[in-house]
Amino acid sequence: MSPVLLHDLINLAAARTPTAPALIDGDTRLDYAALAESQRRFAGGLAHLGLQRGERVAIYLEKRFETVIASFGTAAAGGVFVPINPLLKPEQVAHILKDCAVSVLVSSPERLALLGEALAGCPALRHRIVTGSPVPATVAWADLLGLLATPPHRVIDTDMAAIFYTSGSTGQPKGVVLSHRNFVAGAVSVASYLENRPDDVLLAALPLSFDAGFSQLTTAFHAGASVVLLNYLLPRDVLKAMAKHRVSGLTAVPPLYIQLAGLEWPAGIAERLRYFANTGGVLPQETLAALRARLPQSRPYLMYGLTEAFRSTYLQPEEIDRRVGSIGKAIPNAEILVLRPDGTPCAADEPGELVHRGALVGMGYWNDPEKTAERYRPLPPALRPEGLMLPEMAVFSGDTVRRDADGYLYFIGRRDEMIKTSGYRVSPAEVEEIVYATGLVGECVAFGAPHPTLGQSIEVRVTRPGDTPLDLPALLVECRRRMPAYMVPNLAEYPAAHLPRNANGKIDRKRVATEE
Repeated sequence: MSPVLLHDLINLAAARTPTAPALIDGDTRLDYAALAESQRRFAGGLAHLGLQRGERVAIYLEKRFETVIASFGTAAAGGVFVPINPLLKPEQVAHILKDCAVSVLVSSPERLALLGEALAGCPALRHRIVTGSPVPATVAWADLLGLLATPPHRVIDTDMAAIFYTSGSTGQPKGVVLSHRNFVAGAVSVASYLENRPDDVLLAALPLSFDAGFSQLTTAFHAGASVVLLNYLLPRDVLKAMAKHRVSGLTAVPPLYIQLAGLEWPAGIAERLRYFANTGGVLPQETLAALRARLPQSRPYLMYGLTEAFRSTYLQPEEIDRRVGSIGKAIPNAEILVLRPDGTPCAADEPGELVHRGALVGMGYWNDPEKTAERYRPLPPALRPEGLMLPEMAVFSGDTVRRDADGYLYFIGRRDEMIKTSGYRVSPAEVEEIVYATGLVGECVAFGAPHPTLGQSIEVRVTRPGDTPLDLPALLVECRRRMPAYMVPNLAEYPAAHLPRNANGKIDRKRVATEE
């Protein structure tokens, strides 16, 4: 039997291997049978509370068993779960709760206390479910799981399952609506090319409020594998967890990989780690080379995705040396187009907008018709048979890419981040890649700043490489040697050991730019 709904991923794994570990948190394990039962009980508890079909349930917790149970249990009850990054501040949390009119909030007593008066402006909030010791005006987690009822709502795969809020680097965060079909199609697709299997142990290092982080759960459950839930403070904690739990699959973002590449790794990781995957930005070639040297038996997967379509492309490990800098081709059951502004396909190596079509295309932005119309648009009629009357919606990413003669895609930059200088359009990602290639920096970020004659100047902020002092004159010499004159940036050392991150762990380009 194949999964159709999000919660089917757990139920089918429980039917196949009920005693296999599904989740690992420190020294505690939860097997698939117990996870499926907890999911059923949580769904029944929500039904008892009167949750209506499509109502939103926010989950404001760190990674723990209850976070996973609440997410999948809400979907099983016919509701819509809204994972909230635990790093967000009370005002940011309140914005999300109000924006999608959350009816139920799942949190801990400590986190609920942090929200304080911020919840006063959330009139739709009817129930507060807390883990641990109960507090006044809340429902205790253990009590909720005892309120058994049968969810009255029929659920099909095109129903809403979740709203994932973007990090908000370009303003207030936007809620991307995802269906059961989006999640299941993504799990099946990603698990197939990563070749996930029941004996895999995946490390959930990314936030579960980030689509790539949540994907660790769905792909693992589809394969019947185990997921280690990790709330880490330091990159070294990631390595310790990988060694302790004999992790076979790691997915992370470039800033974390840059830090991991500079550390000493405990013995045994390389022998067990079957693959490592990058998402959330371009992985510098120097970092990739360092990881491959340290992990000669591990298969590297370079991936590209956008929350609006969950996952889009990957580069096969065997193509990495032949396709340097490529983000690969479309994942299974997706098609990636490169289109001109008029909707016609680009020629080979002609820059155009990346457009994603298929089962992973989301349901738009919650309560935001303007941004939805900007990103989710009908596929141009020229790309569909004339006899089809209903439009097909695709995601127009806003990212500029090119496709080579062999069909491999190369990321150029985000349309809204491109730097316009001296009449040229310069990708900050390309500038950063060249700066990283010098080997003279720890981290770097490029951005454009207003300039009276150039239009924009190219600014780069860098951190020192480990404990080695930063040599800006030498770095400038290398930039001039490797770049055309119009691309050579203004360099400055960032006044901290690491560049700031957004809630998903990516380097926060806009924050650095606005600090100037």
